[in-house]
Amino acid sequence: MRKRKNRDRGRWAALFRSCRLRLALLAVVAVSEGAVAVTVGAGGFPDEGIRAGAGNEVEQTVAELKIPRGKIQENSRPEENGTEIRIAMVGDVILHEAVYESCYENGSYDFSGLFANISGELQQMDIAVANQETILGGQELGISGYPEFNSPYEEADALAEAGFNVILSATNHALDAGADGVDNTLEYWKDKYPETGVLGIQKSGASERDIYVYEKDGFRVAILNYTYGTNINESLLEEPGTQFLVNTLEEEAVREDVRKAKELADFVIVCPHWGTENSVEISEEQKDWTEIFLSSGVDLVIGTHPHVIQKMETVTDGLGNEMLVYYSLGNCVSNQKAAMNAVGAMAEVTIRKDDSGVHVDEASVKPLVTHKAPDGSFTAYFLDEYTEKLAEENTIRTTDESFSLAYCRQLWNRVFEEPDGEAAPTEKNGVLFADQA
Repeated sequence: MRKRKNRDRGRWAALFRSCRLRLALLAVVAVSEGAVAVTVGAGGFPDEGIRAGAGNEVEQTVAELKIPRGKIQENSRPEENGTEIRIAMVGDVILHEAVYESCYENGSYDFSGLFANISGELQQMDIAVANQETILGGQELGISGYPEFNSPYEEADALAEAGFNVILSATNHALDAGADGVDNTLEYWKDKYPETGVLGIQKSGASERDIYVYEKDGFRVAILNYTYGTNINESLLEEPGTQFLVNTLEEEAVREDVRKAKELADFVIVCPHWGTENSVEISEEQKDWTEIFLSSGVDLVIGTHPHVIQKMETVTDGLGNEMLVYYSLGNCVSNQKAAMNAVGAMAEVTIRKDDSGVHVDEASVKPLVTHKAPDGSFTAYFLDEYTEKLAEENTIRTTDESFSLAYCRQLWNRVFEEPDGEAAPTEKNGVLFADQA
């Protein structure tokens, strides 16, 4: 394994400490000083069982949208001094029955419309990451929605066309179609898009976990992907020949993977599937794993699974080690029925390697919204391009009447601005939505 070059963590840490996350517009993101500081709390409900967002009254005027666009390090060096890598990531892509049925026409699937409004941004990136929540086992295994998903291969075509070149597959639904689902997914990606990194899963018969490394002009970035567990078929992970099907969050294994990744690459990213569903608060589990990642030397964490947005912040252990954390990006596309599940995020991070070391030049997050059109189609929009008219047409209002453009903006501002991380409303009239198909 190649040792990393030009790695000056002391200098990078000093630069991190000297520059707080600053606003691009009006928002402020809390940056911890000293010991790891993450908001502790829990809430939420079982997988896919979703309570409609409401509770406190939401003004039906358009709130001013405040977007954290934190510059962790001011960088006046010209781009030609060193190598820059731009990274973007979106949250959960969940192919519920209504989603895949809306993309079926004339005997075939076409999912390109899901990402049509955000693909331009993705195609400007060096690394574009999507959390593909559902396994792509193909029609031979039977297409199905919640609770045991199996999705069409054609979703891979749409992801690749949109500009995604790294796909996260370690989710609680990774084994919904058993070992065949994992094997089929990997075979399709390998055959049609061999340059795409498919992370978090390995084929039957694998003898170890893969470590994905992206390289640009000698600047190497490792990305690791894990899930807290799977909903079904977890016994496969204890059997010879299938024990490496899905990467799970086990401390000893994660620390060893990070150690290997630090030898292979200059910068290490971990993408955990973690936290409490439908809660904007940071769970105890997330707090514990944040400490593990930080002490292992991880540089950046971008999380998924809660189906709602959670804050971003920088954490430190008081020893000069710092790490940027996006706790949850929420959903990118789904048919979940609560207003809070319609608001997602795109993380964007620019990193640089030059003679002085590796630097995070800029970190930001952009709000997204899932749009369910009256014709039954689904797509993701940037919230700053979303209109009052579109919000009024969004059929999520039939299951959660609190949804509006104002609601989306106020939820965003609450999560990314309020220092105490006050939870967004999770219940309306005591209604629990269990059917997410």
